[in-house]
Amino acid sequence: MSINNGYDEKAVTEAIATALETFYNNLIAKIDELNIQKIMKRKNPYLYRAKAMQNAAEIVESVLTAFVSSSEETIFGNCFFEPIAIAASDGNKALAEGIDIMIQDKEENVMYAIAVKSGTSVFNADSKKRQEQNFMSAAKLAQQAKARYEAYVGYSYGKKKESGRAKPKIYQELAGKKFWAKLTGDEEFYKKIITYMGTLPEQYVAQYQESYNKAANRLVREFSNIFCKDDGSIDWEKLVEFNSGD
Repeated sequence: MSINNGYDEKAVTEAIATALETFYNNLIAKIDELNIQKIMKRKNPYLYRAKAMQNAAEIVESVLTAFVSSSEETIFGNCFFEPIAIAASDGNKALAEGIDIMIQDKEENVMYAIAVKSGTSVFNADSKKRQEQNFMSAAKLAQQAKARYEAYVGYSYGKKKESGRAKPKIYQELAGKKFWAKLTGDEEFYKKIITYMGTLPEQYVAQYQESYNKAANRLVREFSNIFCKDDGSIDWEKLVEFNSGD
């Protein structure tokens, strides 16, 4: 049985548009504030030497690509799926810790608590225990309302076997198609998210690329000024000392 049979396409499309804007704004802001010293403090200079990298542009391209890849996945997961799930389920942003959506179906006398996650590999043992505790705390709201309580962890993409309601878990896990179908009653909704994006992503490509190119040029200049010798060669000892010395 689905939580919401029928959803407002306009609300979903607007949520996707807002989520995309938030994603690109946050990603571009991250790129714009990059500086080479902050990056190289966290990188492995021995790896770059072992790969025989010989120029600043080569190293900068490597670190910038890795930074964007890591950042975009995190930012996207944090800002994209939750508002879409709220719009699609006609639910409310939850105030309870560790819960993203609360839905009270007065007709069926059910209270749903939903934690929206990105991919299926988000939990370790400690975070899984915290999630169970958060659901247990939210269950008190259902008790006060004298409503049946159902808790879900929804993974926005990927596949995962349904966990059922076996103890000690008090929640069910649904992923990808099954999660979005549970929220909306639409077996095809997980595909429609792509359709609803339309041409919105293309509107941000130029702004993102400009930011990326500026960062690449800026970081090459900074790297050359700090970690290159007068003849232009990389000063590996200086780079290692900066990264790992006193």
